[in-house]
Amino acid sequence: MIKMENHLGTIEISEQFFTSLVSDALSDSFGVAGLAPAPRRKGIFAPENTGSVVIGVKNGKLVINLHIQVTYGINISAAVDSIVHKITYTVEDVTGIHVAAVNVFVEGMQVN
Repeated sequence: MIKMENHLGTIEISEQFFTSLVSDALSDSFGVAGLAPAPRRKGIFAPENTGSVVIGVKNGKLVINLHIQVTYGINISAAVDSIVHKITYTVEDVTGIHVAAVNVFVEGMQVN
C-alpha cells in the first residue's frame, strides 16, 4: 500500500492500482512492444518482486521501475524520454502523488 497524508487524513492506494495505471499508460506509448519480466537476481538479498512494473516509495515520493521491450528500429532514447514524461504526468494527474523517478529498463527488442 502507498500511503499519503494530508490535512483531511490518510489515503491508501494499492500497488495493484498503480501497476494497472502504469500498464494502461504504457499500452499506447510510442515504441513499446510490451512489458518484459525483470531479470531474476541471485542471492540471499535479492528482491522478491521481479515484475514488469515495480512501485516503491522513497522519502514520501513514488519511484517507478519499468521493464519493457521496444519495437525494432525506433530511437530508444526518444522513446524512453516519452515514456518517462507520460508515466509521470499520468500518475501525478490521477493520484496527486509526486513521482520522484521513473526508471525504464529496456530488456529486449521485438521485430514486427
